[in-house]
Amino acid sequence: MAGRRTDTRERIQQIALDLFVEQGYEKTSLREIAEALGVTKAALYYHFRTKEDIVHSLIEDIGSSLDEIIEWARAQDDPAQTREELLRRLSDLIQGRFGPIMRFMQDNQPALKDLHAGHVLAARLKGLFTFLVPADASAEDKLRSRLALVALMAGNNPQFLDENPSKESADVALRVALELASPRSPAGT
Repeated sequence: MAGRRTDTRERIQQIALDLFVEQGYEKTSLREIAEALGVTKAALYYHFRTKEDIVHSLIEDIGSSLDEIIEWARAQDDPAQTREELLRRLSDLIQGRFGPIMRFMQDNQPALKDLHAGHVLAARLKGLFTFLVPADASAEDKLRSRLALVALMAGNNPQFLDENPSKESADVALRVALELASPRSPAGT
């Protein structure tokens, strides 16, 4: 399969991400990543020449996953069901690989500023908004729809929780996001 990522590449990404989250991006070297993998730096260079390349690959992978969700949403006919399923799919992504990457990006903002990594994801999140916000939505409903994405992200981020994210916190975040994304009836009707 031409587009399939190698197990080695994914393993490098995971080990590097774990080290970036644990030690910080700036304090993690390629040598440490290679040692944690049990390979030489030369073997690591075969897949990634720099730490920046690893970060960009992580962001690209998340971006591709978000693109898949957006493409799926474009093919749907029922806006209400699309909003709900889009949030469910995004929740699954956040609970999976996106969660640790979000934590890494949050904890390492100064170091990542020059990499412009967040810009790639921000554009895709804006794309998700188009499917969350009904065309005739009020200003309040537009904000609620955007807050639905924030609820998913904050509800799965340990910086905003008293504990590490769990299935329960993820379920609560999804329920709140679904509630926020449901269009409201105008007051008095």
